[in-house]
Amino acid sequence: MSKYETPNRVVIALGGNALGNTPEEQIEKVRAAAPTLLKVIEQGNEIIITHGNGPQVGMIQKAFSIAHEEKPDAVPAMDLPECGAMSQGYIGYHLQQALGAAMHKAYKRWHVATVVTQIEVDPDDPAFLNPTKPIGAFLTKEQAAAEKAAHPEMQFVEDSGRGYRRVVASPEPKKIVEAESILNLLDNEFIVIACGGGGIPVVRDYSDKGAYKGQAAVIDKDMGGELLAEDCKADTLILLTAVDHVAINFGKPDQQELTDLDVATAKKYVEEGQFGKGSMEPKVKAGIKFAESRPGRTCIIGSLEKAAEAVAGLSGTRIHA
Repeated sequence: MSKYETPNRVVIALGGNALGNTPEEQIEKVRAAAPTLLKVIEQGNEIIITHGNGPQVGMIQKAFSIAHEEKPDAVPAMDLPECGAMSQGYIGYHLQQALGAAMHKAYKRWHVATVVTQIEVDPDDPAFLNPTKPIGAFLTKEQAAAEKAAHPEMQFVEDSGRGYRRVVASPEPKKIVEAESILNLLDNEFIVIACGGGGIPVVRDYSDKGAYKGQAAVIDKDMGGELLAEDCKADTLILLTAVDHVAINFGKPDQQELTDLDVATAKKYVEEGQFGKGSMEPKVKAGIKFAESRPGRTCIIGSLEKAAEAVAGLSGTRIHA
C-alpha cells in the first residue's frame, strides 16, 4: 500500500439542496448537516467533502453585474472563474465553521481546511464549440446585444420566453491542479473541502510558459467529485441529494427504488433514459465511471440525512462493478 492509500477514504459530495439559497439558509443547513458528516468519520472513515455551487455563483455574479451596471467606474465586472473561486471560499468557510462547531460539541479535535481548486480541461474539448450551460441573470434582447458587442467571445441564448442568458461550455475534467496539496492535507489528518462546484476550469497558456488560465465554463459537479475521488485514491464516492435512493420509472405508478446497481444494469437504465438529464443522470454516470476506475470501488447515491447509514450499507443506492 502506498503512503497515499488508506482503507476507508470517502469522498462526500453535497448537492445544492444541502446548501440553501441564501448565506443565512446555508449556515443553517450546513450546521444541521455537520453532525451527520462527523458520524461518517466516527465509523472509521477519512472524509473529503465537495459541494455544488450553482445558486451561489449565480448570486455572486448577479451582484457584481448589477453593481457594475450602476457604477461601472467603481465596481468591476467579474467573470465566472473568479465568481467560482469566491463561492468555493465562502462555502468552505461556512462548512469549516459548521464542522468546527459540531466537533466542539462532540469533543473532537480534527482539523478542517478548504482548498480553492482548479481543474485542468482540454482547450480542444468539443464542449467549447457548443456552449449549453446557462449562467447569470436574465437579460433583455437589447441588454444581451450590448453585452455581446462589448464581449464578442460571449454567447447568449433566449431562455424559455423569460429573457436572454449567457451560455458557457461544460468541458470534461482532466486533472486536479491542487491534487498534491489535497493529498498532503489528508495524510496529515485534515478533513479536506475541495473541488467546490466541480472546480474552476483552467487550461494551459503556452504563451505564458504553460501557466494556468481560467476559463468561463462550468464543470459538472458530479464528474468533478468523481475525479476528486479517483485522485484521492478513495474507496467510496457518496453523492448526496434530496432522495434516499435512485429510482426507475420515477414519478409513475410503477416507480421502483433501487438499492443495488451493477455497472452493466446502470448503463442500461441510462440508455433507456430512466434518469433526469439535469438531476439524477449525471450522478449515475459519475457512479459508473468511479466504479469502473478500480476494482472494489463503490459509489453510493442517497440523502444527506442518511449519509452515515449509506456508508454502513443501510440506505442509498450502491453502484459497483
